[in-house]
Amino acid sequence: MTHRTDLAAPGDGSAHAELAYLPATEALARFRDRSLSPVELMTAVIARAEAVEPKVNALAERTFEEALAAAREAEARYLGKGPAPRALEGLAVATKEEQPIAGRRSTDGSLAFRDEIADETHPVVERVRAAGGIVHARTTTPEFSCAAFTQSRLWGVTRNPWNLEFSPGGSSGGAGAALASGATTLATGSDIGGSIRIPASCTGTVGYKPPYGRVPAMAPFNLDTYCHDGPMARTVADCALLQNVIAGPHPLDAVSLRPRFTLPDGFEGVEGLRVALSVTLGDWPVDPEVEAHTRAVAEALRAAGAVVEEVEVPITRAEVREAAMIHFGTVFGPYVASVAADHGDLLTAYALDFAARTAEAAREPGSVMRGLELEAGVQRKLGLLHTRHDVLLCPTTAVPALKADDDHLSTRIVIEGVELDSYLEAAMTTAFNIAGRCPVLSVPSGLASTGVPTGVQIVGRTYDDTTVFRVAAAVEAARPWSARRPPL
Repeated sequence: MTHRTDLAAPGDGSAHAELAYLPATEALARFRDRSLSPVELMTAVIARAEAVEPKVNALAERTFEEALAAAREAEARYLGKGPAPRALEGLAVATKEEQPIAGRRSTDGSLAFRDEIADETHPVVERVRAAGGIVHARTTTPEFSCAAFTQSRLWGVTRNPWNLEFSPGGSSGGAGAALASGATTLATGSDIGGSIRIPASCTGTVGYKPPYGRVPAMAPFNLDTYCHDGPMARTVADCALLQNVIAGPHPLDAVSLRPRFTLPDGFEGVEGLRVALSVTLGDWPVDPEVEAHTRAVAEALRAAGAVVEEVEVPITRAEVREAAMIHFGTVFGPYVASVAADHGDLLTAYALDFAARTAEAAREPGSVMRGLELEAGVQRKLGLLHTRHDVLLCPTTAVPALKADDDHLSTRIVIEGVELDSYLEAAMTTAFNIAGRCPVLSVPSGLASTGVPTGVQIVGRTYDDTTVFRVAAAVEAARPWSARRPPL
């Protein structure tokens, strides 16, 4: 294996931008046949990151020198010097800053924690490193990961590489933006209401919300059935690669599932699979472009041999919103409120608003039981749908993307004449955090007139990970996306 030392000086991201977009699975194959060095790929990724970061602002922390040193160690492994290469050996992996790394800052995107240093490493990051993945950067989030856009007083505004006026979504918005801009090969995210899938949709990437317990998390939020850590990538195969590394039981997470489940190396076609299509997922108003792209995906699956049937899903925005707000008001909201009690002047307006709204939802006597009843109703309706269909296909978000510079507290979103009660309702994801045992993949569905991507969700039966990847692979084969590049 050889590598050039004159590839690209830091800051020159143009000459090797295409190499920076190389899929992880292809990079590993080229590392193995020695036609590409991990040092060459890491140099290209770093050059691309430094070129685009002034515009995109997706990276909360950069450790590029350490990454290059690790890439040289990975190269030695592929040359037979030392231990054998591991599953992610030599690949650049950007991890969400919310996932702590011992000895590194752990801010959760908040000025209140700007000087906090983590004393423990998140299981997902631990597994990425143990598999030879190189954490060259950590990605931005909104404060406390409590918004569907990515901006904070600590890091500023993260922008969508496809159109800088728009947000890459949230809360794993930095991860989606880094992938879309070529600043990383793989990324990790987390999802409590859509925080992996929303950015995947907005940035034209692939994001997976695993079923609850599939991927280990940290206490106490590992006990919250809405919470999921998962992989993000530019291709379905890359997403499956990372998922297989981070999945499996962990001694510090009592709800992490055993035995470890492994996705296959490849996926069968979709001939005969039963796909339920729901554009509105009950009563969501949906942007016409989002609808057109969702229907185009459904037609592609039909052409690939799937049996696609348009269905009515008897779930309402009102019941999903009420259930989620009660749930957040008993777990997530009080955590934000406890920080606000000591550091309220440092917090963003949207974080304070989130804490207040969720507290109000959970204040009424009997609200917890009311929330459980609503959640059980959503789960029952989806369970019945899945007795007749293998997967549900629906949009990831009802609009292509939100504006980047707005905190969306006073701005009202109107879709097809319907005014949403909150911008959060533009995400069609939270029902599947309520039904947290359902695996859900978001894959690209098209490009809106604003230049921002759109996405669809593939929702599987409880713990049926393989089928959602099978359908996603068919969508990707019929409607290839990963070769597209944002106009940076």
